[in-house]
Amino acid sequence: MSGPLRLYNTLTRSKEVFEPIDPRNVRMYVCGPTVYDYAHIGNARPVIIFDVLFRLLRHLYGEDHVVYVRNITDVDDKINARAAQDFPGLPLNDAIAKVTQATEKQFHDDVAALGCLQPSDEPRATEHIDKMKALIERLAARGLAYVAEDNVLFSPAAMDRLPGAPRYGSLARRSLDEMLAGARVDVAPYKRDPMDFILWKPSKPGEPGWPSPCGIVPLGRPGWHIECSAMSMAKLLEPFGGGLACDDPAKNIFDIHGGGIDLVFPHHENEIAQSCCAFSTPRMANYWMHNGFLQVEGEKMSKSLGNFVTINELLQKWPGEVIRFQMMMTHYRQPIDWTERQTENAAATLDNFRHHTKLADAASGDISPAVEGALADDLNTPLAFAELHKLSDSARNGDWKAACDLKRTCAFLGFDLTVNVQELLKNQRRDIDEKAIENLVAARNAARKAKDFKESDRIRDELAKIGVALKDSKDPRTGELRTTWEIAR
Repeated sequence: MSGPLRLYNTLTRSKEVFEPIDPRNVRMYVCGPTVYDYAHIGNARPVIIFDVLFRLLRHLYGEDHVVYVRNITDVDDKINARAAQDFPGLPLNDAIAKVTQATEKQFHDDVAALGCLQPSDEPRATEHIDKMKALIERLAARGLAYVAEDNVLFSPAAMDRLPGAPRYGSLARRSLDEMLAGARVDVAPYKRDPMDFILWKPSKPGEPGWPSPCGIVPLGRPGWHIECSAMSMAKLLEPFGGGLACDDPAKNIFDIHGGGIDLVFPHHENEIAQSCCAFSTPRMANYWMHNGFLQVEGEKMSKSLGNFVTINELLQKWPGEVIRFQMMMTHYRQPIDWTERQTENAAATLDNFRHHTKLADAASGDISPAVEGALADDLNTPLAFAELHKLSDSARNGDWKAACDLKRTCAFLGFDLTVNVQELLKNQRRDIDEKAIENLVAARNAARKAKDFKESDRIRDELAKIGVALKDSKDPRTGELRTTWEIAR
């Protein structure tokens, strides 16, 4: 590689040379899924992007010297609501177990199909409640958190009076007033200030609950932000006492924290506040990386627009490597418009690469230096793909070395060029009863009109299982949603 690895740091709004705290122990934390439903295609973007970074870091520093932690959030209001909806006859905790276990397995199956490596560690929130409580107790003892009506809340105003602490809002680059104006703030009479946020809250009867911190009697459960602070500390920092973090502030910082751009505020801002204030550090992580938003066919993805697409639905139609390739065609920090045409382009490109590397050997040697250099420039995957096309052109003209470099580099990026995409798509076609499909589509539309999204999703999933893909759009004259279908290619 001709130059150093450079990454865009959201904290400084600039591209910086990556200098790990300890090159023998490079550490990265990325916010993972909340396991209550199928992961959608927007959720796939950070999974794929940070998988590419994980691969690159392992390549540069050695597989044994990189730790990648991606959490599982398995305690959350959305999980509770989904469990009560899907299993009304079961005690809530039993229903929650069914939802989280099934959803987590589906997530793992889906991201594996996208060619993603397993993270080094995948902590679950419910396994780290004691560490969350210890962190909350520490914040309360330092005057940064307070108890109100069996809730524990963090005070950003108190943080801003703490010497050596970062300013609240430094990641989002917004003042308290700007953040308050732009956020959906939970208004509660027990808050001292509208910007104060929940660290711990009482559980309702039947909900998951644990003995509370700070002398609170009722059982309770953690807020969302404290979960990631505790899990990242538990897995990436040197422990002391209860296994939370080291007493040396300089050792309470890790290298990279990542996630979607939508997490900058409030989630990541609040993580920084908690972690830095608990252990007197100026930073939680040295580099903050965020991927851009995703749209579908030019519109924001939402169930109300009928364009909500899950990873699993796409995998019914396309091989995972096609989805992975399409995701990497756009630079990770840029917005991406997910279109059917681009999926077709990705499939055609992979087939061309496969055709030109049929007899190539990828068993030994390094990846393409040009591709490595592109990735070292803030994961510039579009530039990397341009270099792959150059190798493909050379391979087509009989350059054996280019063919081997192409096959080896594609494997490094997570693409299996032994898969014949077009043959695979042909084999997915099935004999279909068209009248039965039209009846199911009509039933789904009726369910959507009645806002019975559970039934609507069930019918959609049933059709996907038999190889039928639905496409929803708005009638340009009436504005009403209309649905067409096709056999999955």
